[in-house]
Amino acid sequence: MGVEVEKDISMAEVIPVENEFSGGRAENVVQAGVVHGGIHLVPADHSFPPPRQLPLRPSRFVNRRSSMAVLSTMLTSPSSETESREARIATVIGPPGIGKTAFALHWSYIRRDNFPDGDLYVDMQGYGAGEVVNAFQALDSFLRSLNIPADRIPETLEERSSLFRSLLSGRTMLLVIDNVSTSAQVRPLLPAAQNCFTVVTSRSALPGLVARDGASRLTLDVLNPQESVDLLAQFVDPVAVQREKPAAARLAELCGYLPIALRVVGERAARRTHVSLRDLVDELEGELERLDALQSAEDELSDTRAVFSWSYRALDVTQQGAFRKLGLHAGAEFGVGAAASLLGVSVREAKKLLLSLSSVSLIQEVHANRFKLHDLLHSYAVELSSAEDSLKDRTDAVRRMLTWYLLTADRCRQVVLPHSAEVPLVPARGIDEPDDFGGRAEAWDWFECERLNLLTALETANELAQLDIVWKLALVISGPLELRSYWADWESSVRAGLLAARTLGDELGEAASLLVLGDASWRIGRLDDAFAQYESAALIGNSLKIPWIEGFARRGMGLLRAEGGDAETALTYFTEALNIFQEVDHRRGAGMSLLSLAKSHQALNDEAAAMECGARALRVFETIEDPWTLAWGRLTQASILTAASLDDQALELLRQALATFRESGDRRSEAMALTEMAEISYRHSNTAAASTHWLEAAEALEAIGDPQSDELRQRVAEMSGD
Repeated sequence: MGVEVEKDISMAEVIPVENEFSGGRAENVVQAGVVHGGIHLVPADHSFPPPRQLPLRPSRFVNRRSSMAVLSTMLTSPSSETESREARIATVIGPPGIGKTAFALHWSYIRRDNFPDGDLYVDMQGYGAGEVVNAFQALDSFLRSLNIPADRIPETLEERSSLFRSLLSGRTMLLVIDNVSTSAQVRPLLPAAQNCFTVVTSRSALPGLVARDGASRLTLDVLNPQESVDLLAQFVDPVAVQREKPAAARLAELCGYLPIALRVVGERAARRTHVSLRDLVDELEGELERLDALQSAEDELSDTRAVFSWSYRALDVTQQGAFRKLGLHAGAEFGVGAAASLLGVSVREAKKLLLSLSSVSLIQEVHANRFKLHDLLHSYAVELSSAEDSLKDRTDAVRRMLTWYLLTADRCRQVVLPHSAEVPLVPARGIDEPDDFGGRAEAWDWFECERLNLLTALETANELAQLDIVWKLALVISGPLELRSYWADWESSVRAGLLAARTLGDELGEAASLLVLGDASWRIGRLDDAFAQYESAALIGNSLKIPWIEGFARRGMGLLRAEGGDAETALTYFTEALNIFQEVDHRRGAGMSLLSLAKSHQALNDEAAAMECGARALRVFETIEDPWTLAWGRLTQASILTAASLDDQALELLRQALATFRESGDRRSEAMALTEMAEISYRHSNTAAASTHWLEAAEALEAIGDPQSDELRQRVAEMSGD
């Protein structure tokens, strides 16, 4: 009875807060533990406020009154008795630049009060330059937003979708799923709850969603001439628009009545108050004539290129260069630091350039210091860069950006995993050194904000054969990815790093990647693969004379054998690892190996040897500045002492460990210590203390959504009834 421990987990035992691969700080690789156990359906924690994820409300929106009314009707008036019992889905479709996202968000803000349980938003990036977001990834984000602990999120698409639908049952929520390319991409995200309403935007008609899932379709067309002029009047002096009606109408026509083009023209006109609208028409018609030779029927920029070019040519040379290079960023959005590295300027100068481009609607500020290019503008920027920038200039710019992501991710790693290993980085040529983070919370916020960009950077580095960055970045982000339970991204990124290292012939990168991949394979149950990967890492580590790699790899092999019930063989591997670590005075590795030896001796019923190894491990941990590891050692040694009926000594170690776990916010380990204390108290007939400890353990588990809390409360209830 009690909290189930994930066996002898990977290299760092169970480290829910400070997890690391292969036992901790070595020299060159971030490591983390392996989590075993099933998936649980976890009830939402209603102590959290409802999620409110809608992006910033669109400004200068021309009221598409009739379309707004149609969408509202879809919300309030199901077309049949069957539909009244089902979740409602609306698809908003139309060509690029038509304003689908702005329309969906504007309507959502108007109707937000209809959804007291919150709103969820995701950009599926179905038509952008970066990687398309799949349903598996989107559900991960939604489940985290609904307060499901990361390590409780299911690992298959079907289970995630099922849990998501269960969580939304009985809730009244709004979902906005933006930039969907296919029905299959969005179908697993659809709730079944009748009080939920889902708005899907797409360039595709999504016939499958309509036919199979009962979605209602709303097609957005270009603005009508009057709406287009009204939108221009939100940028330009309305008196001037009224005075030059024919010119304003012609400007709207030249923009193809597309909102994105109208905004670009409107911003340009607003900055040139001394120029008449007729003069602007003449300029734009001249630009259109100049570009006629570039047009083609299959060109998605054909309706907007003249407007974009006209606005681009009005920029100064520095702004033009910045706009072109921003097209080289393949992510959905970017921050000032990444932009500064891409442009090769200071952060301060980059922010000025970004704001200047935002002011003329060539880029959009989506959050404070976060920007994006509309898909059409991104395509135009890429087109310009290919035509005007040399291959060397483009390659250098991307290399600077990739370097910035690598160095900043490593700063993040140092904060969230302070005892994890380090990879040899690359020189910070042409970029400002990233600032240090103010603490764990700030570092985690940065990681979560940039996670998709980091994965996109990995893809970009691979495509451009920047293979040194591939394996180094994969290892730097592996710890945070594992710690936040992004299992699929963790494994795939390390596999990419391993391939890159092997292609380069970089044995250090290969060995370090194999070590991490061993942990990943263990976690998903491929135990034979894990053993082979550890074994290969150990051989390369020995050949390169890099003790930490060989030591952690041999300890990993021992942990696998111990899990398989072969304590004798495990003992041999742990002893080999201990000797390696002691030879180079790698204290944390030595201490973790001693803990593993202690547990193996315990499995072989050698209590004296188990207690001796555990005590030696604690003495080692006391010499390093790592309070959590010392606490974990005390927890492990306490279980050995308890088995030997040395309960008083065990309780003292548990109290010390408990204080550290509470200070570090590690609720799972806190619950484990409390459960051990409860069991000891119960054996000594101190039922009051046992009840207190079990209830405190249950509270800790409830805080992280672990259903084992119910078992502990049931234990207290049964004891009270005895």
